[in-house]
Amino acid sequence: MSSSGRLPPAPSDGGRADGRIDINADVGESFGPWRLGEDEALIPLMSSVNVACGVHAGDPSTIRRTIATALAAGVAIGAHPGYPDLLGFGRRDMALTPGEIVDTVLYQVAAVAGMVRVEGGALAHVKPHAALYHRAAADPVVADAVADAVARFDAALWLVAPPGSALGRAARAHGLRWVAEAFVDRGYEPDGSLRARTLPGGLYDDPDVAAAQAVEIARDGRVTTTDGSTIPFPAGTLCIHGDTPGAAAIGRAVRRAVDGTGILVLPLGA
Repeated sequence: MSSSGRLPPAPSDGGRADGRIDINADVGESFGPWRLGEDEALIPLMSSVNVACGVHAGDPSTIRRTIATALAAGVAIGAHPGYPDLLGFGRRDMALTPGEIVDTVLYQVAAVAGMVRVEGGALAHVKPHAALYHRAAADPVVADAVADAVARFDAALWLVAPPGSALGRAARAHGLRWVAEAFVDRGYEPDGSLRARTLPGGLYDDPDVAAAQAVEIARDGRVTTTDGSTIPFPAGTLCIHGDTPGAAAIGRAVRRAVDGTGILVLPLGA
């Protein structure tokens, strides 16, 4: 996305206009000879992708290859910065100072943005990964550091955040457009938090289950929680984790189901 800022600001709740939704996937998570996910099959089904920046996952060649695949498919590209925790896949919290968070997010976003530019594209958004994402959702200090880094790099970038989160509020405070995200392959607790992956119902690897949740969120603005109740859940983008087993099959089912509602699947800003 260009730095001209010509697009209108996002709604304050992080949602989008009725009748449209973005579908994103976390990709580029392979490392050296180790392959993770089904990026070649999954990416063309998406409207946006979040590319691992080589710190929690990925490596320079994987980043460039993933970007080329996304550009060939006409998919918007975002950076997916995480904690510097390659061994733990970025899913462990780290006690970084606000300054260290600014620096590591800037470093990672700049790396992916530079490769996107070399390949003939432009970076569209930033979505923190895993433990950094969840810490920024709840911790205003971490949220401010993440939003500060994104705004310093390019204030025209979108920032992806959970609905009602500290990260969304920090995005607004730094003048960033932001979008609320929902996960179609994860279960939600009655308070709106994600159910732990280790618990039954925490991860949906059944394409039909994920597709049903995607439609409920995109069309009805709500989600059915693990106890069977429903809660409001406004979201402007739906995520599929690239490392979820059968991610491509989930992507096909989700895309087919959402397309069947008549809702337009479009990248952020479109």
